[in-house]
Amino acid sequence: MGSWTQVTCKCCISDTVQPLVVIKLAENVKPITKQWIMSKIESNAQAGGAELLAHPGEDDDGDMIVVSAPRCTLLKVTEHLGLSKPYRDGTMSTFSYYDRDHFKNIDNMDEFLTLAEKQYIIKNELDSLKADQADSIPGLPEGQGILYYRETIFQKLQKMGIIRDVYCLHDKEKLDTLATAWYSNYQYWGQPLDSIQSYFGGHVGFYFSFLDYYTASLLPPAIIGLIVFLLPKETVNGYVLLAVFNMIWSTVVMEYWKRRSSALAHNWGTLYLTQQFSEPRPNYWGTLGKNPVTGRLEPYYPSWKRKLQIGMVSVPVVCTFLCLVVGGMETFYYFEGIVSDYQKKHGFYLTSPVVYLPSVVHIIYVNMLGVVYRNVALTLTEWENHRVESSFQNHHTVKVLVFSFFNYFAVLFHIAFFRQDLQLLRKRLTSLLIVSQIINQCTEVLVPFITDWLFASQEQKSKEDDPDVDKIRAQTKLPVFPGLFGEYIELFVQFGYLSLFSCVYPLTAVFLLLNNITEIRTDALKLCRLFRKPFSEPVADIGVWQAAFEILGFVSVISNCWLIFLSPQVKEFCQENGFSTRNALLFTIFLEHCLIILKMIIAFVIPDEPEWVMLERAQIEYQSLQALNQQVTLLTHSHTHTHTHPALHLSFYFILHCHILCFYVDI
Repeated sequence: MGSWTQVTCKCCISDTVQPLVVIKLAENVKPITKQWIMSKIESNAQAGGAELLAHPGEDDDGDMIVVSAPRCTLLKVTEHLGLSKPYRDGTMSTFSYYDRDHFKNIDNMDEFLTLAEKQYIIKNELDSLKADQADSIPGLPEGQGILYYRETIFQKLQKMGIIRDVYCLHDKEKLDTLATAWYSNYQYWGQPLDSIQSYFGGHVGFYFSFLDYYTASLLPPAIIGLIVFLLPKETVNGYVLLAVFNMIWSTVVMEYWKRRSSALAHNWGTLYLTQQFSEPRPNYWGTLGKNPVTGRLEPYYPSWKRKLQIGMVSVPVVCTFLCLVVGGMETFYYFEGIVSDYQKKHGFYLTSPVVYLPSVVHIIYVNMLGVVYRNVALTLTEWENHRVESSFQNHHTVKVLVFSFFNYFAVLFHIAFFRQDLQLLRKRLTSLLIVSQIINQCTEVLVPFITDWLFASQEQKSKEDDPDVDKIRAQTKLPVFPGLFGEYIELFVQFGYLSLFSCVYPLTAVFLLLNNITEIRTDALKLCRLFRKPFSEPVADIGVWQAAFEILGFVSVISNCWLIFLSPQVKEFCQENGFSTRNALLFTIFLEHCLIILKMIIAFVIPDEPEWVMLERAQIEYQSLQALNQQVTLLTHSHTHTHTHPALHLSFYFILHCHILCFYVDI
């Protein structure tokens, strides 16, 4: 049985070392290869290492390496990432390693850094590990383990299959405490967001914060929709009121979410993250060449080839799936007509539910097609061979968003604006909400509950059979967390149903509210019990999804205005009051433009950040400039007797004072 890396720095010496990350090796990896990997993990930066702590696991010759991090490495990378931490006066300040003694809880790493931050720091250091010279990996056949100068070591090892997986470890005590406060009690409102962010990181924290905020925001449209639904007769006033309210609601909700998001990012220390040069993705491949920016050797893949692949393969495949959407829609109309004719000629009250059968079958088809397409979109994006993770995520997200918008809303738009059958639109929307609710409750509640019960039973049995069961190895049996992409798509579709079409069916918000109350708890259960703990990069918002929801809010103006124009209540009102169809159309266009202008005014009037966050930001920028000025002064004094060229100092002072001038202009 091995031991942890011995540290020489006095401030890093600790009686206990917390296992944070596991590196799973291939079963046939030789001991000499494992020792070489551990040496790279343990070595200092001058020797080309990651300056982390490594443990060989159960066996020195086994297929596992457990990794932790010493205090100094954690603090240096915290500064490198640009994380903010509480200063001694209680304000948030961008962390500085050289000013570390003035930050709160600096002597207690469990308080100073969250579990998610420590685990991401380790992953960041492992991914940044590069060969400091041309080398070969020991224990491999000659010619197979060649490492070029500045080549990323862990990417090489993963591509060769030496490293099978790298994953976070759960902290059972913290996880049980979080689960009790999160989903094990009977509280319907509110979540321990700070604890979620601390344990699972920013991505998960922002998702559940948005889900919590969005669910609470459904209360006003649910109340108004319920009132309109319960009116003895549908009136034009109720119809128009609900449509206009939904248009304004979609804008106000997203604008206030920006404010909430910035406040959370400030409190979680991620509002002022530094931009870093992006390294190639592990799955990026190409001919080895020199990067013109960094001068390092790395795979090179011509951009013209990628663009050709996108144009010649990816776009046609996406269009093929869009054609499948159209084909499903035409099939739905065909059987809808057959069932309607049958009901009119031969039906009676017991066969009336049959008219919903085509909608139910088509909804199942749409959902199955969406699942298949997401897998195809992921495969296509991998095949396009994007160099950096941000480019990969953007192309993948755009593919899925375009298809999702078309797949879930095309039928509704066609019914509303081409067939102009609002009765069919209401029936279709009702079917969507009810069937989606049933499917969601089965997949989100029953399946996780049964899986958790079975897994807990197996875990208890293994503990009874072997009291010394290895907790670390037990976590390898958990499936990899699939990410939050599917969860955001679900919210995106929900937001579309509500903002685009809910004036036709006022109970839309009520159904969504009931669904999301259970969604919060079931998502929490799945994350805590059914998957491995994911790595979570520090983030300051929900990313591209903010723009996606805002675009839906803009489209909702056009959709709702035309639904008002096509509604029977408005047509009846125009006939009774002598308005021609032409005048009604012109008024609808005028109303649409007025509401678009109103949305823009609302977005402009509501600041993206609360005033206290803007003040904190200004103070942090001012403190950074002051610290930079002090460093310039010290640098100047230290070079008084050297032969540094005066132009260097002049340029440095010019840049500094330009920053100061820009700062005061902004204030």
